[in-house]
Amino acid sequence: MADKIITLKNDALTVEVSTKGAEIQSIVNKKGTSFLWSGDKEVWSGRAPVLFPICGGLKDDKYILGGKEYSLVKHGFAKTVFYEVEKSTELELSLLYKPEDDTKASFPYDYEFRVLYSLCKSSLKVTYKVNNLSDKTMYFSTGAHEAYACPEGIEEYSIVFDKAETLDSYILDGNLLEHNTIRIMENSKELPLKYDFFKVDAIVFKNLNSRKVTLVKRNGKRKVQVEFPGHDYFVLWTKPQAKYICIEPWCGIQDPVDSDYDITHKEGIIALPKGESFEASHVISVED
Repeated sequence: MADKIITLKNDALTVEVSTKGAEIQSIVNKKGTSFLWSGDKEVWSGRAPVLFPICGGLKDDKYILGGKEYSLVKHGFAKTVFYEVEKSTELELSLLYKPEDDTKASFPYDYEFRVLYSLCKSSLKVTYKVNNLSDKTMYFSTGAHEAYACPEGIEEYSIVFDKAETLDSYILDGNLLEHNTIRIMENSKELPLKYDFFKVDAIVFKNLNSRKVTLVKRNGKRKVQVEFPGHDYFVLWTKPQAKYICIEPWCGIQDPVDSDYDITHKEGIIALPKGESFEASHVISVED
């Protein structure tokens, strides 16, 4: 199936979204300023992957459910499948994914997974909605992975938190979390970004006070605010010297190094009873 690009537009923003992965391709304001990473394949081809049915990695890329072993790649498969367009207007877009044979082999549930986009002034609301159509409890996580452009490099930018934070980042061992942390900020709202933070990979936080952060160009007007109520985990990521920073609110977390593989024991996992629905939203607002 070929991917299709859908455009949302109002007086302030133009947003493009692909039906492959339900992935945002661009966020451009009326001045022509582009706020999303370009997806340069020489650096990193992603732009805004959708994470489902897991966030981060599983130990050995596997989990156990009901005594049976299943395989799932890092961040799950939602970022690579094709979605049906349910609704498309200039201000709203609803994309739907239903399980297919290949994804059901790794995630054995009946469900509907929707990615909803809506524009209001200089803000884009992103909603992930899951309907459990199975006859059993469904275990999953979902999260965002938008990469925001930092044309001058990330060290010209700061992340400003809504509340004062003491940031202890959980150390990564490959795709897995160790139980020890490293402190990168104490009792402050502003984290000046440094490439050194990302020498290993991402920086991962579990216990933020804030549910709103702003990417700010120091000595400049460019800002991207991300508001994420209902998300208990928060990740920042880039590659060495890359011109983007990923701001990632997650409803879930990577496996620890000592995971027992049982998905029902997994930290942060959402247990959705049969016939019920789950919804999580975050709002991206830009200023230049």
